[in-house]
Amino acid sequence: MRVTLVHPAGFNFVPGQPDFSVLANRMAPIGILQLAAWLEKHGHPTAVHDCLGPYAPPTIAGNAERVLATEPELVGFSATTSGFLDALEIAALIKARRPEIKIVFGNVHVSSLGAPVLAEYPEIDYLCIGEGEGLLLDLAEGRPLAGIGNLVWRDAENGGRIVTNPRRNRILDLDELPFPAYEKLAGFPQGYHLPLFAYAQRHGATMITSRGCPYTCSFCDRTVFERLYKVNSAQYVYAHMKHLRDHFGVRHINFYDDLFTAQKKRVFELCDLLIEQPLGMQFNCAIRTGHTSDEMLAKLKQAGALMVSMGIESADPEMMARHKAGVTLDAVKKTVEQIHAAGLRAKGLFIFGMPGETPATIKKTSDFILSLDLDEMNMTKFSPLHGAPIWDECISGQSGDFVEDWRLMNCLNFVFKPQGFESREQMDALYNWHVRRFYDSRGYRRRFAKRLWQHRWSLWHILKHLPQTIAAARYFSANKAQLERAKRDFARHPRQPVGLRPVLSPELQADAIAAMSPVKVSRRPQAAAAPSAV
Repeated sequence: MRVTLVHPAGFNFVPGQPDFSVLANRMAPIGILQLAAWLEKHGHPTAVHDCLGPYAPPTIAGNAERVLATEPELVGFSATTSGFLDALEIAALIKARRPEIKIVFGNVHVSSLGAPVLAEYPEIDYLCIGEGEGLLLDLAEGRPLAGIGNLVWRDAENGGRIVTNPRRNRILDLDELPFPAYEKLAGFPQGYHLPLFAYAQRHGATMITSRGCPYTCSFCDRTVFERLYKVNSAQYVYAHMKHLRDHFGVRHINFYDDLFTAQKKRVFELCDLLIEQPLGMQFNCAIRTGHTSDEMLAKLKQAGALMVSMGIESADPEMMARHKAGVTLDAVKKTVEQIHAAGLRAKGLFIFGMPGETPATIKKTSDFILSLDLDEMNMTKFSPLHGAPIWDECISGQSGDFVEDWRLMNCLNFVFKPQGFESREQMDALYNWHVRRFYDSRGYRRRFAKRLWQHRWSLWHILKHLPQTIAAARYFSANKAQLERAKRDFARHPRQPVGLRPVLSPELQADAIAAMSPVKVSRRPQAAAAPSAV
């Protein structure tokens, strides 16, 4: 079966306005590249289309035409919440032209909501709940729908009732998966780039070497890979890096694992391989605050690490206890000192606007950030996520005001306003104040100037795209009032429901409240489970 996998664009900057964010960062859609490689390995020709890619058309219609040009029999969309409605509009155009093409949606949004999404949108034939490799292969091979684990589908023989099949067993040996099919991505790697000033060698690429996370944070959605934490082996990761270097000229890797260093033995093994058989590559990765050591950081540095990041989220003790259990301010300070002592750059990750946030807590966080002398900082605007532990509180209204607009739920808009703030405009003003304060600080400017030569490829990227960069700066400086009005008056998509809630099978309900038990990988669902229907 011919399959085309699509990464929709969504709203990645300001609603209804030009998307300039790709000037600073354009990442390859690793998920669909992994799925493409898996399907090709099993004999199914697969195409990939990235709607955020360097050669993608700017319109929904144009992207639909690109997908149709691949002559697919099955089209799979990997859509986050903010990208879902873009994907839906492309799917509707495909169905209007070629109704026989089957459409399947996967990724976090549909994995969280499940069957109600299929009830809402007739353009979609199937949903993939959780891991997609086994499900897509079963669909491509024409297996009976009732026996495909992780599938949500319509039973035409029973009046079109929606059936949620049992969950299939998790893939336990990630080394069984082929490397992502980077060769199918138009413009890779030259047209893709890591965040500016976060790398010293080009070209860059992203890798994900684990699934799941052993920790529970209030704001994090776990419905896709649950809490069962599995990793690629050190040998596999090394071979994957070498593959990117030898075949694509990649010299810097951003590991986008939720927690790259959770399995310490693997980290040391990978570092030893990179030290004993150097690839001439650098990398960035995430660590857990307070759960590292001088020895590990020294090994990472020796192996080629440039920067490590850590999720801190807030500097208010009550906020941290509520949303990031197990992390303390003293541990954060100590970890940053350890990172710098090892000769690595330290990046802090923060979230602004979670329940309990106030102007006082964000000012406290800003002061703390400057006191850490961080090399880099990223502060996202809190977006509640379907399926996250804090979702029910956010939609209840008890902690603040939530505007459930899926397109704006991209961590770039304040869709949730905690009770401690007068308005979203006040939140935006404080956010902008902190960002300017950090990047205008003497410490950051000093570090930036000292590393100017290391940043030469980022500076070259800016010069290469100088007209677009100037246009973006002029656009936002000249249209502040218009942009604020666009945010306030942005109408919800006419086809987006509000208050959609998942209807879970008993098996899925158990998954939501407890970690899955280790089970052997299988392409078939567990026989003991029964399908549910709505």
